[in-house]
Amino acid sequence: MSNARAIAHKCLVRWAKGGVFAETLIARESVALSASDRALVQAIVLGTLRNMRYLEHLCHELRSGKLEDSARWLVLVGLCQLFIIGQAEHAAVNETVSIAPARLRGLVNGMLRNAVRRRCDFENTAQTLPLGVRYSAPDWLVKRWVAEFGPEETEKMLEWNTHPAPVYVRLNPLREFAVPSDWIPLEQASGWYRVPAGLPMQALADGAVYVADPSTRYCIEMLQPQPGEKVLDACAAPGGKSVAMIGATRGNIELLATDAAPHRLEQLRKNLLNAGALNVQVACHDWSSPCPQNMLAQFDAVLLDVPCSNSGVLQRRVDARWRLEPAEFDRLASLQSAILHSASQAVRSGGRLVYSTCSIDSQEDRKVVDAFLATHPEFSLVRDYLALPHREQADGAYAALLLRS
Repeated sequence: MSNARAIAHKCLVRWAKGGVFAETLIARESVALSASDRALVQAIVLGTLRNMRYLEHLCHELRSGKLEDSARWLVLVGLCQLFIIGQAEHAAVNETVSIAPARLRGLVNGMLRNAVRRRCDFENTAQTLPLGVRYSAPDWLVKRWVAEFGPEETEKMLEWNTHPAPVYVRLNPLREFAVPSDWIPLEQASGWYRVPAGLPMQALADGAVYVADPSTRYCIEMLQPQPGEKVLDACAAPGGKSVAMIGATRGNIELLATDAAPHRLEQLRKNLLNAGALNVQVACHDWSSPCPQNMLAQFDAVLLDVPCSNSGVLQRRVDARWRLEPAEFDRLASLQSAILHSASQAVRSGGRLVYSTCSIDSQEDRKVVDAFLATHPEFSLVRDYLALPHREQADGAYAALLLRS
């Protein structure tokens, strides 16, 4: 199939079966398409998943009763074009109907044309819908956020998560690079840019720029790696934060980057060397197990960016909100506590540790830190920071700086 809408439909049907990320499907199925068609596939698939509950609400308003999966996803593809990404009505309807099997064309055509006729009514009543439907999030997650942040902050975060995620890059001070004129510098973050369209692939390959979200800078700014220090990046792959530390110290850092997944180490090593690393090592270690003897109290600074729920990056990781379950927070908090305990043993006396997540949930953030401090009196909390995505206009994140006495 060469039709971008047909490929978007195929991706969504496959995504619904589970076991694969939306971005992976888009990349795999769009490889032979033109740039414009790839962009359309991405806009439809990600737009549908970011706004799925709202689009399903519209679908139910247009036709009560259960639709077979193929028909349902076809209608959602059409509704996404009409209500989310702003495709012309005739193109959205006609092209979507054209990819439907003959037995479904009448149904899809009727529902989409009815949606066009009722557009004003749907848009006028959108603000009366429950938050979870209006902004497409699980009800349990909305309830959890309202309890933690209040209804006003929750609505702003939910609304932020329905939009496409911006693309940001960080310049590598160790490499020469001419910044394109259309890149938008971030006032609050020196060396960071928002990229409107098209990434410089050669510059990425050469390590001159690195794709990352500005919220990742907080943990590096807290850690403040200094030239000549011995530093551990405990959960490092694919290496974005290690690369940032290399840049911050002009490559003058004795860095050990570890990760629990052996298959990720080669790309990690490549990324660090491309960034201009002078003295780095890469090793495999799962920090949910005890600290290795040869690493005990060896490091001036430890960065610990633990596995988490991704609740701060739901805009960017569209799969997460639909696959995350409430019980996952308990499991993750237990894992994070174990990792924090083990990695803390690698900090020398007088050294520092930064605990970091891309979660905005206190169960994974401050509560893990507080529980750790209650059983590790040799550590004290210097400061912490919670970045909420709608306030930052970027990903959400948490970071806490701990000092070993």
